[in-house]
Order: sequence, then structure tokens, then C-alpha cells
Amino acid sequence: MKRIDRVVSIVLTICVVCVVLGGCEDTFSYEYENLAVFAGADSPAPAKGMAADLCVANEDLVPAGDLEHRPYAAGLFNITDQEVLYSKNIHEALQPASITKLLTALVALKYGKLQDIVTVSQNAMITESGAKLCGFVPGEELTLEQALYGLLVYSGNDAGVVIAEHMAGSVEAFSEMMNQEARAIGATNTHFVNPHGLTAEGHYTTVYDLYLIFSELMKYPKFLEIIQTRSYTYMQKVKELQNGQYVETEKPVTWDNTNWFFTGLASAPEGVTVIGGKTGNTLAAGSCLIILSTDREGEQYISVVLKAANHGELYLEMTDLLKEIVK
Repeated sequence: MKRIDRVVSIVLTICVVCVVLGGCEDTFSYEYENLAVFAGADSPAPAKGMAADLCVANEDLVPAGDLEHRPYAAGLFNITDQEVLYSKNIHEALQPASITKLLTALVALKYGKLQDIVTVSQNAMITESGAKLCGFVPGEELTLEQALYGLLVYSGNDAGVVIAEHMAGSVEAFSEMMNQEARAIGATNTHFVNPHGLTAEGHYTTVYDLYLIFSELMKYPKFLEIIQTRSYTYMQKVKELQNGQYVETEKPVTWDNTNWFFTGLASAPEGVTVIGGKTGNTLAAGSCLIILSTDREGEQYISVVLKAANHGELYLEMTDLLKEIVK
């Protein structure tokens, strides 16, 4: 009740200010919606229903004794019952590495067409050491759907650039689209400057915002199809010089999923099924992972771990987190 009283007090204050200043109808609507999202379960729903089907968490929530392998920042959300089972530093701004690609996919799925033909530019030839690439070549054409498989299954950074330039003309313009979309779904602690997650100043998000982004993506059947894909093969069309002439040829290119729960390097706890998700890893971000899973009753969960020390520790932390589902 004290939380509700504080929210009501703040809302009334905003009303008074708006009456005094005039012309603040849009500002009040925006502030009220955001206050309602974070007010708690007993507070009135936001004007547009933003939090009606979402988990709400304002502070750390850890089981007695915490987890055996304690993550720096993590969250476990029962999206069937809208219940937070674990939360730690979920509102702290952190680098997400390749989990950035979730928001790239959201913008592409929402505003693009899967059969659009996209063209690879020289800008996609990323030379940063350690950057994972799909192996595209300048001038190559493929569908937006194929680029999304490269983006989400193989985590190709060049796929992010290809999608960005197709959707908005440039990485910079597409990054603004990403940030606008994040704000629209309530992920207001997110700011991205590229579509792939390679380290850059001013590029950050939070565990909770990633949960919001993933929840929005679950509305798209193609996304759910892609993240469950263990391996994807497409026919790459390239032009090769033969007898003094360029001839278009095709060769199969296979992308394997980077998720250790799929490769067999990690196993989910008994009673938990990993549906799919997105991995990420850079020196600045550490090792990161977000996954969708289900329990024996079919209830769905989104779990997030950010800033793990390495891949091995990441999957130990995530496995411990998933154990909370079947306790």
C-alpha cells in the first residue's frame, strides 16, 4: 500500500505541474504509463495495458542461500504466471554482446518482409578480431529470412549489418530504429549503437529490458522457429571468374547454433526443456545468455544471465537458475 500511495502522490504531482504549465497531455500519459509499469502488482494497470502480461520486478529476489554458482546479473521469469522467480541486478546497465541481435530481429520481423532480397555491402566485411561472421561476400544477395537465420542461429555480426542497411540504409539509422522500438515496448534502460553487439561506447541494456524484448519477439512464430534451429544450411550465390568470365555459382553454407544446450556441452536440469535463445560473448560484456524453456506442465520461462566470467561459468550459472523452476 505504501508503494501505491507513493505512485498516486507522484501522479498527482505530475497532474498539477501539467495544469500549471499547460500543453502537457502527452507527457503526463507517458509518465503515468511508466509509473504504472513499475508500481507493483496491486497498482492499476497502465493506460495502454503495457504491463498486463508482464512480470514486474523492482529489487533483487534471490532464494535462501542464493545459487551455487552466483551470477552477477540474472533473472528468471515465469511468463505463464507473470511471476519473478529470481532477480539480481536486473536493472543495471550492462553490455549485452550478441544478445543485442534480439532487438535487431524484432525490428526486422516487425517492419520487414521475410522474402525481401537484401544485398551485402562492403560495410558487412567486419575486420574486428574475434568477430563471428557468416561469410558473406560484397554484392551477394539473399533473403531477409536467410539473414535472420545467420543472425540468430550462427550469431553472425555481418548479418546484423546486412539487415540494418536493408531496413534503414545505414547502421546509424537502424540503431535509432532499435532504440525507438525499445522505448515503445518499455525497455527504457536500453541504448544501442549497432545491430550486432560488438563493443561500443553508449551500447547497453539490462536483464529486465532483455526479458521485455524477448517477450515481444515471442509474438512472432518465425522467431520461435529460428531459435529452435540446431543447424541451418542455405545455398550461397557467388560470382566466380571462369575462363575470363564471371559465372554465378552456388555452394552450401551451414551455420550451427552456438547454444551449448543444443551442442551437448551443457544439459538442462531434469524436468526442464530448453526451447532456444541467444548467446553473446565479448571481453567487455563477458559471457551472456538468454533462453526460453518449459517445465513438465508446459509453463514457459525466460531466463537471462549477463556478465559471466567465461562460457563454462555461464552455463553453470544458467543451469543453477533453471533448477529454480523445478524446486
